[in-house]
Amino acid sequence: MGALVLADHPRHTDHLRLRDGKTLTVRFVRPDDAQALQRYFQGLSARSRYNRFLGALSELPAGLLDHFIHAGQDDRFSVLAVMMIDGLETIVGEARYGFEPATGDFEFGISIDDRWQGHGIGTTLLANLECRAAALGGLRMFGDTLRSNEVMMALARKSGFAFSRHPDDWKLVRFEKAIDSAPDEIPCASWRLVAEQRALAAMA
Repeated sequence: MGALVLADHPRHTDHLRLRDGKTLTVRFVRPDDAQALQRYFQGLSARSRYNRFLGALSELPAGLLDHFIHAGQDDRFSVLAVMMIDGLETIVGEARYGFEPATGDFEFGISIDDRWQGHGIGTTLLANLECRAAALGGLRMFGDTLRSNEVMMALARKSGFAFSRHPDDWKLVRFEKAIDSAPDEIPCASWRLVAEQRALAAMA
């Protein structure tokens, strides 16, 4: 999977339109994003960091940061949602996901800068992740969150996810959604191309 997704980073950069007309760019993280990503997490409220990592963290530990900035390491992929603000590329959200080809499971986690919540960034980023899941051949997309994380639960509900008990931790709730988009139905152009290439490769 790594070679398919990471062969050409720029080709898999998506420029998406928010409801207020602003452009949101979703791209794979790069090693040179380390400082900016750390500042992003440090800038989140304590509650948002707790919700994202299911525990108290003031910043990403060095080892975890290293995993975040190397897309594809351990079959996990990190993406940044960025906007141009005052002439500077600014991280306003992030997501990390993994795909298990044997089961078709696409697991993900997501966070949005507190100052930018309510602008449709979470909905847009989650829709982009759904494109990626469909392009990779995913059958089920899911995430886990604290039962107290009303913001994430509202976002998941709005995006069509169903809720169930977490299999291992009563403090968590799992939200999941079946993925059934045909390659030509995927709305993200770059990921529609990936899906079409996968289909052709399977026929060869």
